[in-house]
Amino acid sequence: MQLAAAQIQAHLQKGLRPLYTLHGDEPLLVQEAADAIRTAAREQGYTERTSHTVAGAHFDWSEVLAAGGSLSLFADKQVVEIRIPSGKPGKDGSTALQQLAEGAVGNDSTLTLVLLPRLDKMTRSSAWFTALENAGVTVQLDPVERAALPQWIAQRLARQDQRVAGGEDGQRTLQFFADRVEGNLLAAHQEIQKLALLYPAGELSFDQVESAVLNVARYDVFKLGEAVLAGQLGRVTRMLDGLQAEGEAEVLVHYTLAEDIRALKRVKDAVQSGRPLPMALREQRVWGVKERLYERVLPLLTPTTLDNLLHAAHQVDGIVKGLKQPDWPADGWQALHRLAGMVCRECAMRNPSAASRPQGFAGRGTMPA
Repeated sequence: MQLAAAQIQAHLQKGLRPLYTLHGDEPLLVQEAADAIRTAAREQGYTERTSHTVAGAHFDWSEVLAAGGSLSLFADKQVVEIRIPSGKPGKDGSTALQQLAEGAVGNDSTLTLVLLPRLDKMTRSSAWFTALENAGVTVQLDPVERAALPQWIAQRLARQDQRVAGGEDGQRTLQFFADRVEGNLLAAHQEIQKLALLYPAGELSFDQVESAVLNVARYDVFKLGEAVLAGQLGRVTRMLDGLQAEGEAEVLVHYTLAEDIRALKRVKDAVQSGRPLPMALREQRVWGVKERLYERVLPLLTPTTLDNLLHAAHQVDGIVKGLKQPDWPADGWQALHRLAGMVCRECAMRNPSAASRPQGFAGRGTMPA
């Protein structure tokens, strides 16, 4: 049984299942979901808890299997937690997890909680994961995307009886908050809690949020391409500055930008040769958020524009490796800002809402005219 993260509380109020599997890379959401299950279990008499972390190829699964069948003298119900940080239980683990899934059916004395990182499609189709899913409840805990972050913040503020102003002023406050905590949900949660300590329930002003919320954003280089394709120049500038401050390698940032340009070019060529766009995107392994961005941008990007961007990416490749290029900044990060700006502006031209945002043009002066 698959369950959405937002459905956990309502599900737990109806009763517990003997087996839960949580998978995702967002620590805060995984922790909150696990805590909700533990709390519900305690309320229903599961007073003992054991935890097992699967580390290395020689992990002894017999201890885990035995734990499910052994109760102490002081408890008649227990929670057995199994953490698999790698997401790869191995051959023995696969067999053991299938046995645990089989034994969980109808077991009202042991609640098993399996904690996993984000899993790819192949792993989710494996025999052991399918067994867990069929015997219990699985919950996929995805990160909160940047576009959804302001609403997430507003919902968390509402839990502590706080809110921002209505209309544009409130949206400005939420966007500012989101910019400060992007990519760091645990820190966002802590900053929200700090507001509850600093200010009473009710409406928060922009000045209050600005003075209280620290800049704790953490940027993922692989999210950079999404921001570029969406034409969000202001966000792209912040991400590049953040990646530089965090010590990210210039070569990796360039690869991310250049690979998107190359993929755009390959998909464009495939479509012009008669390939349907969905097929061309699948062949280039473009899916999810980027698939929608490609679908919006590609029909209006000319072959000449893509050739020019590809040439610019080639020049920046030399710069980040120590070579000089005529009419380009010698500094690698400045060159990356310029390349990202070129792509971003091309995309923003075809996305009037992105191009018209004031924040979109708050970047450096190194962008070409």
